[in-house]
Amino acid sequence: MGMLPKTLVCDENLLDKDLFGKTYIVTGANSGIGLTTSKQLVKQGAHVIMACRNTNDGKRIKKKFEKLNYKGSSKVLKLDLADLNSVRDFAELFLNDYKKLDGLINNAGIMMCPKSYTKDGFEMQFGVNHLGHFLLTELLMDILKKSAPSRIIILSSSAHDSLPGLVKFADIDLKDPHFKKRKYNKAAAYCQSKFANFLHAKSLARRLEGTGVTAISVHPGMVKTNLSRHMMPDWVQKTIGNLIFRIIGVINPDDGAQTSLHTLLDEDIPDHAGEYYSQTSMYRDKDCNEGGWPMKSPNPKANDRNLEDGLWSLSCSEVGISESKPLKKSA
Repeated sequence: MGMLPKTLVCDENLLDKDLFGKTYIVTGANSGIGLTTSKQLVKQGAHVIMACRNTNDGKRIKKKFEKLNYKGSSKVLKLDLADLNSVRDFAELFLNDYKKLDGLINNAGIMMCPKSYTKDGFEMQFGVNHLGHFLLTELLMDILKKSAPSRIIILSSSAHDSLPGLVKFADIDLKDPHFKKRKYNKAAAYCQSKFANFLHAKSLARRLEGTGVTAISVHPGMVKTNLSRHMMPDWVQKTIGNLIFRIIGVINPDDGAQTSLHTLLDEDIPDHAGEYYSQTSMYRDKDCNEGGWPMKSPNPKANDRNLEDGLWSLSCSEVGISESKPLKKSA
């Protein structure tokens, strides 16, 4: 087997930057990449709103941060992305208490879960990974604009292109996104949700041109978090799981947070609005395995403007917000 590509790491100067006075929201902040991202931001002096479904976990983490005497601070707020009312409540609470938002990190996600539906009747992965975050982003748009320069970081995945061995081409079925008519395929549903995350960033970049708000999507790498719990049986994970993970290049959450931190803190990011930043991974096209900050997506539909605009319309109607005035088509 060839050598695994080298993990991309954030410039140390960025991780020393003083973030005092900055406010960030990290969804899914109580575990995995969300936890390590939040920890680093608090360490650098920022105030982080840890948006968690499990607030007990969140509060336990917050106590840990306080024991470490980090320069920054954190606050735990309940957010259940599988329930649009919870998303609205979260946004309302935040907007009542805060006057600025420097960055929104749409980090939370679920992966390859059995067929299930959100409170609002959405296929669970499309609902949580995309639609819940879509509504959250829209509800926070005004404060992000007022706080400009600000950023929206959306966690997509190399699965927005394919899942080797499971899904050859990721796609979005605008007519049946919730698998009401077609047979449910948890891998295809995961890929669909991650492709939606990718296209969401592109749509936002178009709509936010000139506002000072920069949206991008990232692939954090193949990270060992509890996301992988539906991928293989427990006993496999406990026995040969770690070996398998090592062979295919699975990285730890600290490495997995590098791309989020880079895109949040690096000065050049506003020049790359709507682009995709990828950690090392397994792509169909082996040339992409080294990742790239930024990297051109290998998905043949990555620049399909009809799919992108169709997804935006669908998302607006699903979450019950009016579609903003149509954009002038880019030349």
